[in-house]
Amino acid sequence: MGIPSTVLELAAYCRREGISRLRVVADENTWAAFGEAVATGLRSSGLAATETIFPKGVEADEKALGFLLSEESEEPAALAAVGSGTITDIARFYASRMRLPFFSLPTAASVDAYASSVAAMSLGGAKRTVNAIPPRAIFVDTEVLRAAPPAMTAAGFADTICKFGALADWRLGALVWGEAYDEPIASRSKAAAESCAAAADLVGRRELRGIEILIEALLESGRAMSLAGHSRSASGAEHHLSHYWEMALSREGLPPLLHGLKVGVATVMMAELWERIGTISAAEATKRLDGFGSAGIEAIASDEGTLLREFGKAGPAIIATQRRFLGLDAAGLAALKESILHNWYDIRGIAASVPGSAETIELLERAGCPTRPIELGLDRRLVEGAWRFGHCLRDRFTVRRLAAFLGVDAIPERALGPDPG
Repeated sequence: MGIPSTVLELAAYCRREGISRLRVVADENTWAAFGEAVATGLRSSGLAATETIFPKGVEADEKALGFLLSEESEEPAALAAVGSGTITDIARFYASRMRLPFFSLPTAASVDAYASSVAAMSLGGAKRTVNAIPPRAIFVDTEVLRAAPPAMTAAGFADTICKFGALADWRLGALVWGEAYDEPIASRSKAAAESCAAAADLVGRRELRGIEILIEALLESGRAMSLAGHSRSASGAEHHLSHYWEMALSREGLPPLLHGLKVGVATVMMAELWERIGTISAAEATKRLDGFGSAGIEAIASDEGTLLREFGKAGPAIIATQRRFLGLDAAGLAALKESILHNWYDIRGIAASVPGSAETIELLERAGCPTRPIELGLDRRLVEGAWRFGHCLRDRFTVRRLAAFLGVDAIPERALGPDPG
């Protein structure tokens, strides 16, 4: 069997750039899927290639970074990340800190992390999005992507469809929380999501054209994040729930779940929140906000002791992200509520821009995605915990926080599994 054309392109690129040594980074699954072919092909093309193979289920954390560092030779090599989100983030973070170039060779159309300049890392037990670097180049073999497990393709679709809600959260944060907003970048992310939504059936049937549309949408989302220098164009309240679940599962020693699948079920939950908010008149919003005071802030974000008990060693870092919100005095709270009311017409317009929960469910199901937490094994306790604490993971004003201000933040009944009690 010959060298895959994608690997030949990588080898030719490296020769043009004067790169003679590469370190192929994969896990046991992605090594079998494509990593071994990459390493063998690079060596056959006259380049020096070594490999680091992580075990299945590796996390993007300090342990993984230490493992990479322990295997580094005296002559550091460029990294070739062969895998999906976790492997890419490990390589990206490591390459940025070691000042090495890295290349991305996706093995599944499962995440939008490939072209991004930020990495989702578990550091100190807390899930964080940290600045890193984009890959020097991305080499995509669509047949490799097509051969990936169907759940991974479904995860990529869900991670794209969530952009409608994430962009709504970004606009909301710009209106009432002072976040910088970039319309051209937001438009690029929205267009990627729209193209993917239109291909839901193709993706669900895993047709080659559907995989091509999906990976291009995922890459475009990553490019948007790189241009913005942050993840707001791609990540909103739905990602905060996903991050909470990831941290909780890790703490409890439970198997991890695909990021995009968690994001998908959370996207449905947030779509329902936006629907509720879209029905509230300015007069009703005024009445609801009148009763929200400093006690409400503690009820939403919790006091420091509660956060420490909930998040353990990650608590101090999470508390630090909430200083601005928890520190709101009476004047600051009044100004925030006034900003919400002043922008209420625009907020209702934002709500109308988000696909409704029924439409979101239909899109996800057509692409083969789960739509309820229980389908992923997330029980009522984990859903309630994510709803209560997920938004505390970032200093952002999302639909989840707005709904709490308005007293319409009951967990959607559809999302709740059996009561563990």
